[in-house]
Amino acid sequence: MNIENPKYKWTVVGLLWFVGLLNYLDRQMLSTMRPAMQIDIAELQSAETFGILMSIFLWIYGFMSPVSGLIADRVNRKWLIVFSLFIWSAVTCLMGFADSFTELKWLRGIMGLSEAVYIPAALSLIADYHTSKTRSLAIGIHMTGLYFGQALGGFGATFAKEYSWHQTFYLFGLVGIIYAIVLAILLREKRVKAAVSTIATEPRNTNMLKGVGWLLSNLSFWVILFYFAMPSLPGWATKNWLPTLFSESLGIDMAVAGPIATITIAASSFLGVIMGGIISDKWVQRNIKARVYTSAIGVFLTIPAILILGFGDTTFVLILAAILFGVGFGMFDANNMPILCQFVPARYRATAYGLMNMTGVFFGAFITSVLGKSSDEGHLGRDFALMSGVVLLILIIQLAVLKPAVQEMED
Repeated sequence: MNIENPKYKWTVVGLLWFVGLLNYLDRQMLSTMRPAMQIDIAELQSAETFGILMSIFLWIYGFMSPVSGLIADRVNRKWLIVFSLFIWSAVTCLMGFADSFTELKWLRGIMGLSEAVYIPAALSLIADYHTSKTRSLAIGIHMTGLYFGQALGGFGATFAKEYSWHQTFYLFGLVGIIYAIVLAILLREKRVKAAVSTIATEPRNTNMLKGVGWLLSNLSFWVILFYFAMPSLPGWATKNWLPTLFSESLGIDMAVAGPIATITIAASSFLGVIMGGIISDKWVQRNIKARVYTSAIGVFLTIPAILILGFGDTTFVLILAAILFGVGFGMFDANNMPILCQFVPARYRATAYGLMNMTGVFFGAFITSVLGKSSDEGHLGRDFALMSGVVLLILIIQLAVLKPAVQEMED
């Protein structure tokens, strides 16, 4: 396929959309399958223990993220993505054979290792294919794949109840293995010329160290880092605990609560990333700060949503809050890489996003464990609502400090 064909840049988004779907589907299924799995694996009867299992993925995913970013800035991202997809899909299959908590922990750890490779490589590849005129929309469309995967993951409990949790893991793992072969045939790498020429003239190890050093000496990057991380608290909380919150608050079975929670968040996030992408791409042509402002509007919408999710006790109120959260988080999600492009040159973007992913995931692992204990103690809703305060704080800091001067930082 000709990568210079103007249409191919959208083909790349389409190809990676399905990878993103599988990325979130395979990790998300577990969050709703606890009732079925605890029959065979007794340790999962404790919500705190289940939270530990979920957070193992996040801790390893987090530690691996900056490494994967460094690797993605140095090697062919196509094969990195294909390899990542194949490994986590094989792990998903193997989870269907697990019959002990120890085996599940090891497999979730390997899944975290392999899935961490995907996002920095994919987003930097899309950013290289798309200019500032279409970058937010392209990233946003890709993100909808993640949301669809999250929504389908909500049906994990439904599949497990109808068939078995073993067969559910077999099926979706096999789909990913087959798609990895398709991706190997159709996906093409592309490097922006400045990034290639820079890398070609610098020693590999020196360039890696320079990239990390350059990022960590940049105040704007530190603000972006924590601005990405703080909304990750409720972001990961909704991924891992919203089905349980819906089930507990509404007194309904997880097989019903799972799809309601994940579909509501996914559908509204889909709307949010498309809105956030279109608004940002058009607005930034007139106002250089538009991406920062669009993202801030989205984060602001999540604050009342988090409070309502924590204290709401009717189906209408909780669904309304989930919609508000999804729209806001989608607007935020669509603009993270585009904002990064205004402050970080192309040759360091995968590394930068890897560091961001690490920080966000560590926050997510922390909150996943905390909320597991909260669920056992009957305080899940209250502790969920408390996250709104830290999100508000980082939003104020972001608006005060981030002042982009260009649409895209050159090498």
